[in-house]
Amino acid sequence: MSSHMISMFIDDELTLDDKIDFVETIHESRPFKEETVELLQQERLLRSDPVDRYPAAEIRPKRLFPLRFLRPLGLVTAGAALSLLILFFPFTPDKAPDTPYRFILYRPDVSRVDITGSFTGWKTVPMKRAGLSGYWEYTSNLPRGEHRFAYILNGAVRLPDPTIQTREGDDFGSENTVLSIGGTAL
Repeated sequence: MSSHMISMFIDDELTLDDKIDFVETIHESRPFKEETVELLQQERLLRSDPVDRYPAAEIRPKRLFPLRFLRPLGLVTAGAALSLLILFFPFTPDKAPDTPYRFILYRPDVSRVDITGSFTGWKTVPMKRAGLSGYWEYTSNLPRGEHRFAYILNGAVRLPDPTIQTREGDDFGSENTVLSIGGTAL
């Protein structure tokens, strides 16, 4: 018997026959009994409440900068100082990081696959073969929003992604796949 068997005992995953063997082994082997008791004590610690009480949270309003130093200057001077701060340190919201997205297409019957889309400036970019099984892949970092794209097979046949159902027609009579990253439109 092993630690695995003890774990199965603790998790009540043993059959009745296994439980009988387990109990007999505990009575016959002092090291096995000690290991079982040690693991049961660890299990008790894992199942116990990690803390007795939770500290009260202190919530403070978030300030861009403290305004106390502006009181003696007066409103006009404070306005001028604030204008200078905005002029030299303009506020720009945090830009969401780009998301790596892996495009995969299974087409063992073609010798070349390109991808074109809004994220490539509608230029064709070659996809790489992924092994010898017929898969093609391309990875690009995409910002949040909607992106349109299509695959180009053997330099001629335009194909929307067969795994994404959202599509729209383009001005040339073809369809583009619409991919949404992060749920926010551009």
